[in-house]
Parts: sequence; structure tokens; C-alpha cells
Amino acid sequence: AECGLPASLDMRTGPQNVLGLEINEYAAELARVTVWIGDIQWSRRNGYGHAVNPILRPLNGIEHRDALVNPDGTEAIWPKADVIVGNPPFLGGSKKRRELGDDYFERLNAVFVGADTIRPQGTRGQTCGRMVSAPTEPCVPGGADLVCYWFYKARRQIEAGLCEAAGLVATNSIRGGANRAVLDAIVEKLRIFEAWSDEPWVNDGAAVRVSLIAFGKRDGARLDGQPVEKIHADLTAGVDLNFSNATPLPENAGYSFQGSQKIGAFDIPGKLARQWLNLPNPNGKPNAEVVKPSWNGLDVTRRPRDGWIIDFGTDMPEADAALYEKPFEYALKHVKPERMTNNREGYRRYWWRHGEPRIAMRSALSGLSRYIATVEVAKHRVFVWMNRNILPDKRLIVIARDDDVTFGILSSRFHELWSLHLGATLEDRPCYRPTTCFETFPFPPGFEMAASPLEMAIADAAKDLNTKREKWLNPPEWVTWVTTPEEEAAGFPKRPLAKPGHEADMKKRTLTNLYNERPAWLDMAHRALDSAVAAAYGWTDYTPEMPDEEILRRLLALNLQRAGEQQ
Repeated sequence: AECGLPASLDMRTGPQNVLGLEINEYAAELARVTVWIGDIQWSRRNGYGHAVNPILRPLNGIEHRDALVNPDGTEAIWPKADVIVGNPPFLGGSKKRRELGDDYFERLNAVFVGADTIRPQGTRGQTCGRMVSAPTEPCVPGGADLVCYWFYKARRQIEAGLCEAAGLVATNSIRGGANRAVLDAIVEKLRIFEAWSDEPWVNDGAAVRVSLIAFGKRDGARLDGQPVEKIHADLTAGVDLNFSNATPLPENAGYSFQGSQKIGAFDIPGKLARQWLNLPNPNGKPNAEVVKPSWNGLDVTRRPRDGWIIDFGTDMPEADAALYEKPFEYALKHVKPERMTNNREGYRRYWWRHGEPRIAMRSALSGLSRYIATVEVAKHRVFVWMNRNILPDKRLIVIARDDDVTFGILSSRFHELWSLHLGATLEDRPCYRPTTCFETFPFPPGFEMAASPLEMAIADAAKDLNTKREKWLNPPEWVTWVTTPEEEAAGFPKRPLAKPGHEADMKKRTLTNLYNERPAWLDMAHRALDSAVAAAYGWTDYTPEMPDEEILRRLLALNLQRAGEQQ
């Protein structure tokens, strides 16, 4: 009717042409009913008749089965279709085993973690890692989110001629890290022709950020509603701002790490830890060797919570750990029962040690007077100094440097912009990744030159920023610093304690609140630091008004130049 054609026109399409895969039986039946109801509503609204006897017919095109793996462990084959649309399940890579179960997780890896190959049209039951043809690129990285498997399979359907285009919803973290591998493969062989890079999504009360991506063999492209020449794998569109090409630089390797991951109830309150510091042991050694302050993201963005941790290191035998009586006794009661039920053999065998103690991080930090840290997921990208005797939690990203120059460069506008574009996001908060944010970042030319005037200027500006920030966080009028003889002997840092009457005032003195307010003195300190760092880059034309895009263009060009020189 809308096209001026008579209502008696014979329609050649209908609900029978809608195909689907749904693992939940109830949801599959609900989808069938919904499609039929939608067809009835459309027919009535547009002057067409609809089925009446029966009104609802079987809709076998929507199948009740897994979209990824068959019960026998082979890859699930998708039917041929014109287009693929969907909202695949969101499940982070680190949660897949726990949520999906060991059996399914292992079957998923057996099918999709391996060498990608061209599957002949119509073959069934063959996995990407078991084909005879030559491998071309990874299938889906083991650490990728669950949603990435749908992007991989949709691309393969299009390449095999079994589909024309696909449009899928993903968490916005698909733009970076292990997840981006599936988009890298898509832009290499197909084209992202429509994308919304970072949109709010509210589901069951949980607010997340998503990316909506359409791809296939089509011309043209629109990003966030605007025509662009090309959409890159990181869902940016600048012709000379393809951050997918940013390369890790060898000179940055071995400095940035994720903090220690406990896998168990090793945390203890400061009051209990200080009691243990006074106790003797059969080995004649102090408990301070295995009990130490521990910081996580909240200690940085809010106030230090006086959290401590039991830490038997990376290779201490169980018999030696038992000689630290009270810490071992606590771990035996609170850690071992949980670890004995863990799926990983190593976690069970070495139950008294942290699950992922970050051996390389500890080695890099040894001998340093202090180190730099930033919160992995935070509203503001802020770097802080950490005492060398504080063990960082996995929510902290550690930079194994103790010089003010590195601290200043990382705290500058330039590294912040770089990390925002090369990192991922969780909900609406940026994520900092050692590999993508730090290892790719091009430090100023000549960085490492000892005591050069340019470096000294950065160091002075960095010290000024840190000093002013610390005085705001812990004003001497409101704070007293406390310690015990045992803590002092072990080299543990003093703890800030609010003076009487200022407890409520101190609760508000957090880094998050400071950067939310961004007072004039803080902004001026950052501008002075930015000016010093810009001079080190040789950017004599830099002003605070320089567009972000111009800064990113220069940094990316520097990254690519250095990567090319090192090949």
C-alpha cells in the first residue's frame, strides 16, 4: 500500500524467511511467537491479509541450539542468510571459564583458538584449527570476550558467500586489547560500513557502554552518524589516525605490569597485621617478610584503607612458609579451603602463594626506591608514586620506574590522550592496558638522556604537581602521620590519620574529587607540565589550545617512525 500497489500483491517474503539460533528453549519459542505477532501487526497496518487458521504456525527457521559449539565438540554451522543481525551475550574473557564451566570452555577453545583457515562452502563439523588448508591468522584469542566469537563467525560467513553483511552489538571494549583481533581481521578482508563506537546501554538496570558495528562487502562508511572515508578496527576514522597500526616499541618493554592477583583470601586488616609484626617465629625471621601493606584501586582514587596482605612470594616452599606461624595459620584456615576447589592444578598445588604473583613485575621493581602506578579502570587517568614495600593489587597498573621525568611524561596531557585512544573502556570508565597504552607510547626523542635541561624541566614540573597534590590530599593542618617501630624497621610507609575534628573533611580529600573539581592551581600545574613535555618533543608551536587530534597525529607518526626504524 505504501508503494501504491494493490493490497492483493502476492508477497514472497514472510516470517518463514527469518532464521535464528537461540540456546535457551523458552527464548527460542518466545522469538518465534514475537516474529509471528510482528508479521500480523505489519499485515494489518499495511492492508494485507494474514493467516487465520491457525493464526500462529510453526517457525522452524528459529532453531533451539548453541550458536558456537555442537554437543559433540565440533563447530556449530550457521545457515545461509542475506544478513546477520544480533545482540550476542556479553561476557568478559576472564570470566568465560567460571560462567560457562570447564567442559564448555575447553570445547570452545578447541574449536576457536588456533589457526584461522578458509572453510569450503558447505563443510560441517570442521574447526578453524583442524583444517588442512594453510593458516592465515588467529581465530579468536583465548582472552577475548565471548561476543567476539559472533564477529568471527559472521565474517567467515560473508567471506564464504553465505551472507552479504552483518550488524552486531558488542561491548565497547571490542575496540582494543585481545578483542580487537576480530575487528582487525574484518577491516583487512571486508569493510566496516556503519558503526556507533561508544553508546550507552541499559539492561536490567546495569549501565554499560556498547559498540554497534555493521560490516560486509559494501561501499561507503558512516561513523557515529557522520560520513567518513574509512572506519578502522579501533572504530576511529581519521585517514592518518589509524591507531590500529600503533606498534609496541621495544624500548618500552619490561616496564609496565598488572599488579599481583591473589586468588584467595590473603587480605588482612592493618590492626591484625601490626599484631603479627611483633611476634617471633621458629625461623628467627620477622613476619614483616611475608606480611605487607597492599593497595588496590580504591586506595589510589579514594583514601588508603590500611589494607595488608599475606605474601609468601613466588617460589617459597610450603615448609618454609609454615615457619611464619600466624600468617601461615591464617592462610591455612582462610585460603587453602577455597584454593583446593579451584579448577587450576597450579592454584591447588601452591595454595599458599598468590595465584598470579607477577614474577616479572617483582623482578623489575627490585632495587627501585619507589614506583609509579595508575588504576586500571578509572574516570581520570592519574599516576601516583607508590612506596616500594607496598604490594600492588591486580587493579593497579605498575610502571617500574622511579624517576620524576617518566612520572611527568605519563602525567601529561599527551600520554593521557594516547591512553584514552589506545585503551579500552569498562562501562563509562577508561581502561589502561600495559601493552596497548604504555608499550606503544612514543616518549620524547632522546628520552633517557641524563640530566638534560629538557628532562630537568619535566622533572621539576612533575615534582611541583605531585607536591601540591599531596598537600591537598593530606594537609598538615588536618593530618598526622603514624607508624610503629616494627613498620618503620621494615621500611613500610607511614599512614595518614585525620586529626580530631577533621575526620569528615579528610573523607572528601580524594584524587577523584580533586580531578572532578580540577581547581585552578591543579590546572595550572598540569599546563606547566604539558609545556615542559611539549618542549621535549620539540613542539615549539604547542599551546594548550592545540587540538587533541593534532597531538594524536604527531604521536602516532612518531610511533610508526620508530617502529619502522627498528624493523
